[in-house]
Amino acid sequence: MNAIKSPFSLFWYVTIFMLCGALYYLQSLFPASNALVFQILRFALMGYLMVISFKRKKLSLWIFVAMLLGVEVGLDLPFIAAYTQKFSDIFLRMVKTLVGPLLFATLVVGIAGHGNIRQVGRIGLKSILYFEIVTTFALFIGLLAINISQAGKGVDSGLITDSYKEKAAKYIVGAQEQHKDHIVEIFPESVVKSMAENNVLQIVVFSVIFAIALSLLKNTKQKETMLTWTESLSEIMFKFTDIVMYLAPFAVFGAIVSTVANSGVEILLNLFKLVATLYVTLVVFVVVVFLPIAWLAKIPIKRFFNYVYEPMSIAFATASSESALPKALENMEAFGVPKKIVGFVLPTGYSFNLDGTTLYLSMATVFIAQMAGVELTIGEQIAICVTLMLTSKGVAGVRGASFVILASTVGEFDKLAPHVEKTAIIFGVDALMDMARTSINVLGNCLASAVIARSEGELVLTKNDE
Repeated sequence: MNAIKSPFSLFWYVTIFMLCGALYYLQSLFPASNALVFQILRFALMGYLMVISFKRKKLSLWIFVAMLLGVEVGLDLPFIAAYTQKFSDIFLRMVKTLVGPLLFATLVVGIAGHGNIRQVGRIGLKSILYFEIVTTFALFIGLLAINISQAGKGVDSGLITDSYKEKAAKYIVGAQEQHKDHIVEIFPESVVKSMAENNVLQIVVFSVIFAIALSLLKNTKQKETMLTWTESLSEIMFKFTDIVMYLAPFAVFGAIVSTVANSGVEILLNLFKLVATLYVTLVVFVVVVFLPIAWLAKIPIKRFFNYVYEPMSIAFATASSESALPKALENMEAFGVPKKIVGFVLPTGYSFNLDGTTLYLSMATVFIAQMAGVELTIGEQIAICVTLMLTSKGVAGVRGASFVILASTVGEFDKLAPHVEKTAIIFGVDALMDMARTSINVLGNCLASAVIARSEGELVLTKNDE
C-alpha cells in the first residue's frame, strides 16, 4: 500500500517547504537582482525534494511533493498555468473513462456474486439514514461556525468582477435547466448516456437493478458466464486505475499551479476570513463527528487514514471527487470493506453524503447575508438548513453544483433574493475552498463504507486492528 508511514520524514518535507516559504518572503524584500539568489535556492530545495521522493517510490509521497512544487511554480511562474493545467485535464479525462465500467463491474460482482438481495435493501436503508444524520450535523456545524467568525462582515462586494458575474449567471441558468426534478433524474433514460456523462447515481441504479436481475436468473450457466465476465472486467478496470494513477502527481502539480496562479491576492486577502473559517471548521468537523463515529464503529483510525490519504490527496489537489473515486474504491476494498458494500455506498454517497459541501453551503449562505448587511433570525437560519437538506442531494454530476445550490438557496429567501448577485464574489476563492470540501467529501464517504460494513459484520480486519 502506498502511504507516508514515517512522520519524521513527513516533518522534514514540510520543514523544507516552510523554508521555501521563508525564502519567498525574503525575496520580496530585495531588488530583483538579489532576489534571484533566493529564487534559485528555493528551486534547489524543491529539486532535492523531488529527487528523494522519487527514490522512495511511493505514489502518495509523489502526490504530496507535487502539491508543494505546484505552489512554488504557481508563485514564481504563473504564466505557465495554462499549460500545466493540461496535465490535470488529461488525468480527469482518463479517470472519466474508467468510472462507469468500474462501478458497473464492482456492483454486479459484489451483489450478484453473493446473491443476497435482501441485504442490498438493508444496506441501502442504512446508508441513507447514515447520510442524513451526518450531513445534518455538517449543516448546523457550518451554521454555528459562520455565526462565530462573522466572516462576511466588512467584506468589500466591489471586488466582484464582470467575469465572476458572468460565471454566476451561467451557473444560475444551469440550475434552472438541470434541477427540474431530482427524483426523476436518479433513474437513467439510457445507460449509454449515463456512462457517457459519468452520472454516478444513475450508473449505480442501473448496476444494482442489473445485479438483482442476474441474481434471479435460474439458468446457472448463463449466470456464471456473466459473473465471470464482470469479475474479469472488474480486475481489468482496477489495473487500468493503477496505470492512470501514475499520472496523478502530474495532474496534482498542474492543478495546484493553476489554482495558485489564478487566485488574485487582493480578493484572497479580503475573503481570507471565510477561507480560514471553512478550513478550521472542516478540521473541527472531522474531530467532533468523524472520529467519534470511527471510534464507535471500532474502526482502526491510523490504518484507516493510511488507506484514505491517497484518494483524499487526489481530491484535494484536483478539487474533483470523481478523480478520487477509482482509488477510493480500490483502497477501501483493500482496507477490508467488501465489494458489494463499497461499490454501493461510495458512489451513492457522492450524491447524498457530501459532508464538506453541505457544511460549506450553510456557511456560505449566511456569509452572503452578513456581507449584504442582512440580519437573519435563528428561525430563518434553521429554515436555510432545512432547504439545503433537500437541495444539496443528487447533484454530484452537475458542474459547479455547490454554486448552483448556493445561488438557488439565496434566491429562495425574500431577505436574500435581492443580493443573489453577490454570490459571485465567492468565485474568487472557490477553488481554494473546493479543494478542502472535496477532500472531506471523499473522507466522509470512505468512512461511511467502513461503518456500514461494520454494521453488517463484514468489515474484514487483521487481528492487530481489532
